[in-house]
Amino acid sequence: MRQTHKIPELIDPQALNTTNGQEAWRVMGIMAEFAIATERLRGVRPAVSMFGSARIKPGHAYYETAQRIAQLLSNAGFSVISGGGPGIMEASNKGAHRGGAPAIGLNIMLPFEQSGNEFQDVSVDFRYFFARKMMFVRFASAYVILPGGFGTLDELSEVLTLVQTGKSRRIPIILVGGEFWSGLLAWMGDRLVGEGMIADTDMELMQVIEEPEAIVEAIFKFYENRGFTPTREERARMLNL
Repeated sequence: MRQTHKIPELIDPQALNTTNGQEAWRVMGIMAEFAIATERLRGVRPAVSMFGSARIKPGHAYYETAQRIAQLLSNAGFSVISGGGPGIMEASNKGAHRGGAPAIGLNIMLPFEQSGNEFQDVSVDFRYFFARKMMFVRFASAYVILPGGFGTLDELSEVLTLVQTGKSRRIPIILVGGEFWSGLLAWMGDRLVGEGMIADTDMELMQVIEEPEAIVEAIFKFYENRGFTPTREERARMLNL
């Protein structure tokens, strides 16, 4: 008779009291997050990941814009992925929830910020930031980035780096709110391009679009000659993020 074991039974209980044992257990937790998230999200393509400030309240112009964009994307057949929390994340989930495709929330456990808004059709909870960040990229056919703080800038920098270095496939990276982003873009052109830190063509990885309808149109235009399904080469590349 074949004998099976649960993961805890395969680990020496005494080893868990050591630093190495705790690290080994943490690695298993990370592996579990990747496996669970991949299983839950494998059928959501095509999808668009949306980012922006968690501190924006309903009624704010950015909140209403995010909700409108998400609803248009959802009605156009895109699942919408957000961080699952408040602010722009809530607006994105709310808009998608009112549309025809799933609203997806990738929730992170934080001690100081409420997570898990009520507008998620599919929810995945994460303890580890980097596992969550990989899922934003892995399942996205486009990034839509509204004004936000450090977390938003982190996601923008992450996807720009992955696309620039060829670790991820090229996807539309759309910034919403030209006035908000203008200073950063000017600094990038002046300092990063001007001092040779990036190529001038790297600035073409991003585009600023204000109108929600134009954002949906731009994403469709990008894929009109190739389709949303990643190629075999792109799928292989995404496994090495």
